[in-house]
Amino acid sequence: MANKKGNVLAIAIMFFLFAMISFVTGLQNPFGVIVKSQFGASNFLSQLGNAANFIAYAVMGLPAGFILSKKGYKFTALASVLVGFIGVGITFLSGVVESFAVYLLGAFISGFSMCMLNTVVNPMLNTLGGGGNKGNQLIQLGGSCNSLAATICPVLVGYLIGDAMNAKISDANPALFIAMGIFALAFVIILFSKIPEPELAEAAAEKPEKTGEVIKGALSFRHFVFGAIAIFLYVGVEVGIPNFVNLYMTSPAIGIAAGVAGTIVGMYWFLMLCGRLLGASLGAKISSRTMMVSVSSLAVLLLVLGMVLGDSAQVPFPAFKDLHFSLETIPLGVVFFVLCGLCTSVMWGAIFNLAVEGLGKYTSIASGLFMVMVCGGGILPLLQGVVADATSSYLLSYLVVIAGVVYILWFALFGSKVKKHA
Repeated sequence: MANKKGNVLAIAIMFFLFAMISFVTGLQNPFGVIVKSQFGASNFLSQLGNAANFIAYAVMGLPAGFILSKKGYKFTALASVLVGFIGVGITFLSGVVESFAVYLLGAFISGFSMCMLNTVVNPMLNTLGGGGNKGNQLIQLGGSCNSLAATICPVLVGYLIGDAMNAKISDANPALFIAMGIFALAFVIILFSKIPEPELAEAAAEKPEKTGEVIKGALSFRHFVFGAIAIFLYVGVEVGIPNFVNLYMTSPAIGIAAGVAGTIVGMYWFLMLCGRLLGASLGAKISSRTMMVSVSSLAVLLLVLGMVLGDSAQVPFPAFKDLHFSLETIPLGVVFFVLCGLCTSVMWGAIFNLAVEGLGKYTSIASGLFMVMVCGGGILPLLQGVVADATSSYLLSYLVVIAGVVYILWFALFGSKVKKHA
């Protein structure tokens, strides 16, 4: 009974950390609008903060995996929370000194923290769920907490910055204070909590392998390699859709207020929350492969409709304006982009679940390698920015997103079959 209660507490802590990941990462979405105003950034430059946040994964992914395998879940979680507090603190400082370089540094250090947290929560939830469909179900539930925080972040910051044309980083200080407060509280909770360390005991009982051998062992599974590529593209898809919806709506051509645009972007994350709750309820009954094929096919359709329809028609959409609920008129294409949240909601958990199937002792380092590939969340939006600048069209930039989703569909259909290299 005691072990069962310990598992419940461990699961609750992992859910809490999942929420922190999305809140801090989500700050880079509205901050893209802010730096365009404060520093006169182009579409490409407006995504550099987001890129710095995610490029940190490429730097920290493998070290985070090794820290986890050597020091365990609790140590890794405490270290990541401390680094996160420092990163958000530097972002706050960038508003004081009004420096774009300091802002990028804060986003980069925050990315270290998000990478380490991701390295902890995914394998931990998968392990606590016993792997398979049950493991996927727990990851989907944790993703629901992630989506709830992601829903709140753009709405809050959008309200704080008000006029997008005159926005400054200092306008978002209350959101930064909330993030630092969350990290401080999490540190205390984790410090005084007992978290099971199943993989430390397993590693202690085995003869340690050299770093190169461990990495080679994980990469010997072809389905894991294809899954790592799928994660690279997925994170870019998940982030790129709302980031460019925000830029599109707040552009002079569309002219939607930042607060209203933030609410609509928040709806994308809210639909991810709904999708993850639905995915969690069905996760034990429907295979990850079936789930992936269904949502990636639908995502391609919605993205194409969003691009083709664009602002060809204006439709009413629920939003908050000046803290009051209202129906705001937005381009029809935006509606289809926002609906993609239902599709992207379950992709992370399903890809992770399929990619680590059968990896055994290589699961920890595989999680670290996965975190390296999360840098796609910074690279794909940069490519979108290049396309948007080159074509003067936010809509055409979604060709980058569609290409990513098509690969994810291929992985679900063919690349996810468990197989080692010959």
